[in-house]
Amino acid sequence: MELDSLSSLEKREILFTDIKNAIEVQWINMSKLPNDDAIIRSSLTMSDIDSAEARLRRFSPFIKMVFPETVETNGIIESPLVEAPGLRAALNGVKIDAGIAGKLYLKLDSELPIAGSVKARGGIYEVLKHTEELAVKSGVLDSYEDDYCKIASPAGKAFFATKKIQTGSTGNLGLSIGIAGAAIGYETIVHMSSDAAQWKKDLLRSKGVRVVEYDGDYTQAVAKGRAESDADPDSYFVDDENSADLFLGYAVAAKRLKKQLRQQKIQVDEKHPLFVYIPCGVGGAPGGITFGLRQFLGNDVHCFFVEPTQAPCTLLGMVTGLYNNISVQDIGLSGKTYADGLAVGRPSAFIGDFIKPFFDGIVTVKDKRLFEYMRYLWNSEKIFIEPSSCAAIHGPVIMNHSSEMSDYLFDNNLTRYMENAVHIIWATGGSLVPDEIRKEMLEKRV
Repeated sequence: MELDSLSSLEKREILFTDIKNAIEVQWINMSKLPNDDAIIRSSLTMSDIDSAEARLRRFSPFIKMVFPETVETNGIIESPLVEAPGLRAALNGVKIDAGIAGKLYLKLDSELPIAGSVKARGGIYEVLKHTEELAVKSGVLDSYEDDYCKIASPAGKAFFATKKIQTGSTGNLGLSIGIAGAAIGYETIVHMSSDAAQWKKDLLRSKGVRVVEYDGDYTQAVAKGRAESDADPDSYFVDDENSADLFLGYAVAAKRLKKQLRQQKIQVDEKHPLFVYIPCGVGGAPGGITFGLRQFLGNDVHCFFVEPTQAPCTLLGMVTGLYNNISVQDIGLSGKTYADGLAVGRPSAFIGDFIKPFFDGIVTVKDKRLFEYMRYLWNSEKIFIEPSSCAAIHGPVIMNHSSEMSDYLFDNNLTRYMENAVHIIWATGGSLVPDEIRKEMLEKRV
């Protein structure tokens, strides 16, 4: 039977079976709306992103003082956008006519200062927002126009030492919140799942962060951490499963990316489409980035999330319409993956229905490809990113090798413009990986 002759219900059943069997799939989001319609229905707006960016700028003198690695950027936490022609050539050689049409770029959030991952955006932003609220309320800061370096004064440190910051994490969010929280002076506690990398736990402890380990997965770590924090009136929990503040921290990236595109004379319009591929765990980072991109670039940006086949929690929530009310373990998947930052069984409660009008689809990838892509990138560009980041490389590779993707391009009148396209792989982490671990990863075969 031809696939085109199948009913939508039959296609959905086939897709669901493939997801259960950990088969790589490509799912196009038919609930995406034209930009104006999506924005009108949204509870968050452009002004919310502008407000988040303004807060980050208010903190920039403090950030520059506390984190010397940000001196060159004047306390702004940002990453480069670089073209990757060597990677494009390597990927096009994977298969005959792999054909990544257009240009290929990397957004190197793997090199973000302080935390070395995309989580330096949302995680650090939420810590700073909470810090600002406490500082103004307590008098550490006289107003929002005050010198934010006062937070690092003896009086500021003494005040924040009486407060706690907690979160649950598989790794990178914990790094961003742990490092930032400890630098401000909070008693900082990170609840980590069993699949979190040991080097990340060790790094946090070296910064004075208390790491609590659990035998279970990410969902258990979050639940335990949230319960412990809720029981303490002096504790604040950064909740990756349900946080608008994290989301807005990520969304600021889009405003800055627009500026980088303009600086590099990269045109984005109907005849010059932009495709962005973002690794996806609980959904907050890709959701926030996508929301921002649609605000600033409109209908001409096309955003795809990429998840491991054993932990496609956001895809599962979207396809079933159950969002965070279903986990990958419910359908027999393990939730375990070498992409530790994506080892999430249940998606964010906040993201689900909110982001559905804005993004274009989800692609899943098997673990064995992650290390292959890692080596292609290292050998062609001498850039290292961790396995979670490498998931995004599968996006442009599959774009020309999937009937679903081909139909998407045709249905959106994009096929004839693909030679003008720009593809951006969002590298979400990697610069803090210790050298010996990098060497092991680059040699790993799955």
